[in-house]
Amino acid sequence: MAKIKKLGVITSGGDCGGLNAVITGAASMGLRHNIEVAIIPNGYAGLYNLHNLDLVIMDGARVDKIHSGVAGSEAGHSRVKISKIKDEQKYERIKSGLKKHNIDGLIIAGGDDTGSVVVDLYNNGIPCIHVPKTMDLDLQTYSVGGDSTINRIARFTDELRTTGLTHNRALVIEVFGRYAGHTAFRGGIGADADAILIPEVNVDYEILYQHFKKTYINRLLHSDVKGSTYIIVAAEGVKNKDGKYFTDDTSGVDSFGHQRLSGVGQYIRKQLEHYMKQDSDWKEVLQKEGIYVENIYTFPEIREVALGHLVRAGGTSAYDVAFGKQGGGAAVLLLLNDVAGVTVVGVEGNEIAYIPTAEAIKQRYVDLEEVSFYEQLGICFGRDINTYKPEFKQHIGKIHRYM
Repeated sequence: MAKIKKLGVITSGGDCGGLNAVITGAASMGLRHNIEVAIIPNGYAGLYNLHNLDLVIMDGARVDKIHSGVAGSEAGHSRVKISKIKDEQKYERIKSGLKKHNIDGLIIAGGDDTGSVVVDLYNNGIPCIHVPKTMDLDLQTYSVGGDSTINRIARFTDELRTTGLTHNRALVIEVFGRYAGHTAFRGGIGADADAILIPEVNVDYEILYQHFKKTYINRLLHSDVKGSTYIIVAAEGVKNKDGKYFTDDTSGVDSFGHQRLSGVGQYIRKQLEHYMKQDSDWKEVLQKEGIYVENIYTFPEIREVALGHLVRAGGTSAYDVAFGKQGGGAAVLLLLNDVAGVTVVGVEGNEIAYIPTAEAIKQRYVDLEEVSFYEQLGICFGRDINTYKPEFKQHIGKIHRYM
């Protein structure tokens, strides 16, 4: 590759914490090496329309205006799959746009969909580095946004516990997670959730109901103020015991071909209510505890809360700020050393680790052995408890692992 003088930064896919840190990391490393770094706005839509754009150059003053600890992206996003654009000259158009702005390579932050376009661009002769970004944490590497989202899920779920206890309600907290349930899994654990429902485990609602009933009644009987609650954290991609998704969204698929999922919180509530209203034990328990009122309060109330974009908005955790800056800065150094078409894994000492992007974007799921471990701690995953059989192994040397 010829000497690099200018790079473009793109953020794409869903917004989340850590993206502004990727931008400031790349821009700051560029300044250190006398390389111009330009923001290409609005993801791949901006890349396709480069000819029509005036780009912002990230000089020191402009970098200083970006707060790395704020979620979202100063560069903006879009969900555009380049290969689906009905333009036979689309790659030549992109190359021409890059040439017009004298951009020698791209730093692109995004998840598996974004990464698939990185592979596509690289295979069409456009040098680029992928910085892993997805709050879903389903890439082979750690990805910017995961830690921030997990902390927000845990925080909101924990705070909602107060309304559950005040009204003796059970709460179903619905969060993002289409195919992999990492954030629901970790966020639910962090919030002391009673049940965690994830796409990797087909849910038997009768088992979930029995765990709810036992836990809720036990809390009620041991409360000196007759208060109880039950907390479920559920990923949007939860499947029933037959392996089928629930969604009330009939609007089809998104630009990358994914079915739009919504409404699983309401579906879970209705499943629990179905079993509860057939169970005569509730009348006896609630009468004994002085809560029962005929035709008014005959069963515990269950409410669903969809956290939605709250978990990807707001602030960025310190971990994601650090990792984002690493990813952006490391991407510049990789391009300077003629490395492209790869995903940044991380920086440890003087070692910058990377893997081919085609490998990085292969989906990673929650480890069911870890699920079995947490089942031993009393958390319900909507299935019969699996036996956990630990293996004990002494590690020698450095261990670098996050989730």
